[in-house]
Amino acid sequence: MTKKQIKRIFRIVFIVASISSLWFVPWILVKAWILPEQVNEAIGHGFDGMIVYVDEAEKPPAFYTGGWNDRENKIPVDPKLLFKIASISKLYVAVSITKLVKEKRLSLDETLDDYFPELVNRIENAENITLKMMVQHRSGIPNFTNNPAFWEDEQKNGKKALEFALDLPASFEPDKGYEYSNTNYLLLREIIYKVVGYSHQQYIREEILIPLGLNNTFFSLKEVDIDDVMSGYYVGVDEDFKTNENGMLATAEDVGKFLRALNDGSVFDEGEQEIYPYVYEHGGLVPGYQSLAEYHKDINMVVIQFINTTNFDGYEWNLSEIIINRIVKILRNEKAHNRVDGSD
Repeated sequence: MTKKQIKRIFRIVFIVASISSLWFVPWILVKAWILPEQVNEAIGHGFDGMIVYVDEAEKPPAFYTGGWNDRENKIPVDPKLLFKIASISKLYVAVSITKLVKEKRLSLDETLDDYFPELVNRIENAENITLKMMVQHRSGIPNFTNNPAFWEDEQKNGKKALEFALDLPASFEPDKGYEYSNTNYLLLREIIYKVVGYSHQQYIREEILIPLGLNNTFFSLKEVDIDDVMSGYYVGVDEDFKTNENGMLATAEDVGKFLRALNDGSVFDEGEQEIYPYVYEHGGLVPGYQSLAEYHKDINMVVIQFINTTNFDGYEWNLSEIIINRIVKILRNEKAHNRVDGSD
């Protein structure tokens, strides 16, 4: 038997062992699975807990967990926990905008001042910023989360977030650059409300969640049992950020089902997918919670990764991207191996 064959058998045995220990997988085992041959370098990275959901088309989904949901009480991660998905929610908003465009209730060519004339003198170039530019982050509207004053009391200031983007110079002329800006989607959610006459949450629930059977996606902590929410931690801070209000929550499975529907087109009605102006995968980051939702067309797989430890200096985020890239590499290699063996 060659070294390559031995290595492959070892990897398969290790994965099977990890799956069989799904509910109480020690963190070090998860790291050994996702970072083979480089685990020693990553052992001390400090993540508290992790959920990974893998959906390979026409196969039952797989869940992988590691570490702690509640580190103080040593409660292990459960794959069914709710997680704060943060900016992944932008995908749901972009789909909603698409549906309203198809219904001719709004146009991607309409401008910001069509809906907010009162902001013409407070957001530079408001009369030239189209909805499409906002969806695609090409508006030049400053990002309110880039304003240091916003973070002085994030929970309080989140209720008046737009104020932290007003009266500031534009980042660039409309459609002349790209800058990720949460302000774009704050305004788009308000535009949905203006168009339909009720909240964007209700519209998303009626037009996306219910049709797809996503029963474990919510918009506020007020809608859920707090014990069903995964704890969230910030590096160097003892506080559990679970009770902070940060918008949408969902299980990894619900996010995975949505991402599959987005990429295979089943979230859209006829004629909508051709209009859709945004991306097909996304990440999310709020204090205590970082998430990645990816679709890999070459292997037809959805991979969702939730990690409940953050900092905002970039280290934890970059490490989370390295981890998911390793996961995808393993999945891609295994799929290629199965094709060769004729077992795919």
